Amino acid sequence: MPRMTGGDAIVDGLLRHGIDTVFGLPGVQMYGLFDAFARNANRIRVINARHEQTTAYMAMGYACATGRPAVYSVVPGPGVLNTTAALSTAWSVNSPVLCLTGQVPSTMIGRLRGQLHELPDQLATLRTLVRHAERIEDPTEAPRKVAEAFQSMMSGRHSPAALEIPLDQLPAIAEVTPVDPLPPRANPVPDPEKIARLAAMMNAAKNPMIWIGGGAIDAGAEIRALAEKTGAPVVRFRSARGVLDDRHPLSVTVPAAYKLWAETDLLVAFGSRLEVSTARWGKLPADLKIARIDIDPAEMRRLTVDLPIVADAADAMRALTAAVEPRADAARAEAIARAKATVAEEIKAVQPQMSFLSAIREALPEDGILCDDMTQVGYVSWFGMPFHHPRTGISSGFSGNLGAGFPTALGIKVAHPDKAVVAVCGDGGFLFAGADLATAVRYGINLVTVVFNNGAYGNVLRDQQRLFDGRHSGAELTNPNFQTFAKSFGVRSWRVRDGEGLRNAVRDALAANAPCLIEVMTDITQETSPFRFISPLRG
Repeated sequence: MPRMTGGDAIVDGLLRHGIDTVFGLPGVQMYGLFDAFARNANRIRVINARHEQTTAYMAMGYACATGRPAVYSVVPGPGVLNTTAALSTAWSVNSPVLCLTGQVPSTMIGRLRGQLHELPDQLATLRTLVRHAERIEDPTEAPRKVAEAFQSMMSGRHSPAALEIPLDQLPAIAEVTPVDPLPPRANPVPDPEKIARLAAMMNAAKNPMIWIGGGAIDAGAEIRALAEKTGAPVVRFRSARGVLDDRHPLSVTVPAAYKLWAETDLLVAFGSRLEVSTARWGKLPADLKIARIDIDPAEMRRLTVDLPIVADAADAMRALTAAVEPRADAARAEAIARAKATVAEEIKAVQPQMSFLSAIREALPEDGILCDDMTQVGYVSWFGMPFHHPRTGISSGFSGNLGAGFPTALGIKVAHPDKAVVAVCGDGGFLFAGADLATAVRYGINLVTVVFNNGAYGNVLRDQQRLFDGRHSGAELTNPNFQTFAKSFGVRSWRVRDGEGLRNAVRDALAANAPCLIEVMTDITQETSPFRFISPLRG
């Protein structure tokens, strides 16, 4: 058995799992691990950042853009706590992100003696945020526990995981037995009887609707085959953008689906929590039946439906496509086309956001990636921007995490250095991690960041004024000069005020192949609320 430090044993485990990049911010408890990174710099690179939250968001962006695991490493206590927003977001978007963090010395764990960065029970805290969290007690445990963490992340619903190791065990040396990757646990097989029941329900339904979420992100071919055989519209919200090309006649956005909702008699959901249709659309149609296919058995307890099927989305789609009868319904196809066309006209009124999105779409290549933040144009992108491929529209999911867009997009661009990547941020959210323009410059992360500057947490300001007789509090902002801010990092920048200016700036920024910032001057009082197209109960 080779003799290794605890740090070397962890690095060996990462390399065996195909990890060649770690996003990290070193500190005293992690010296032993970062020294192992340095001694293996020809095989694994470290991309550091100016804040712990950025390391975790970058890992999440990398994982979301590729479907592969990603890793970040920070000190324990305040360091790992600074990443918990990103960990919770990774949970919400099914992102396999591994957090590597430290601990106080082995003999001091649990004694609450005020060791540097000590938490009362860090492992318990992490277990509220991730599926799998363990402590590596000594170097001999590292290979197995690293392998088990990856196995957990990639089994069933992809999820984040965390490992902590006491600071004294990272430089400690022991005889270590390396462990190769463990295969993901087998997916549940679709129940043939339930598939037959669902096929019968689809055959009998007059107006079935298919809904897909992030759990179906890698099932594009399967969903297209099922849709085309049944003629059912396929609805997506945030995480499933591009799974079925928006140019396909059966690909339907949320507001178009709402036009069809009253007549829908069967809703079949694959890998979706169905939050929009069941929580934001009010009363369900009287004769509606709901079937859910999800790989996570717990989902069936969270939302009771007429037919629950625990299975991988792609497996269930293939089985259902084989069992269902083909359907050609010209009236239904016409109704779907009419709903899409009507909404396409209606959403043109969401200005100036739609003009900005159209500009970005025209400037982006077909496989270009948009990462949105919690900002006006980001919200509108959920229904107003066409996507043609999966993993090209990336968001913070139901976490709705203000400030996630820019650092997440940095990780996306690291994963896809040869693809066009655009981050869409508001002025408020961008400055959560704006200092990491330095990270983009240092590592040549050639991201184009678009900052919409309306001098406020715009949605909050508008809602406060609307709901509380014009009163507002805490929503107005004092911003830096973003042009000067970008220049201070050596980042090229533009300031524009309309769609045409944005289109030209995005094209120029992409052609520059360098970190770039585009500031778009807007006025919240002149921005149309998009929410009636997302949640009619709110709009």
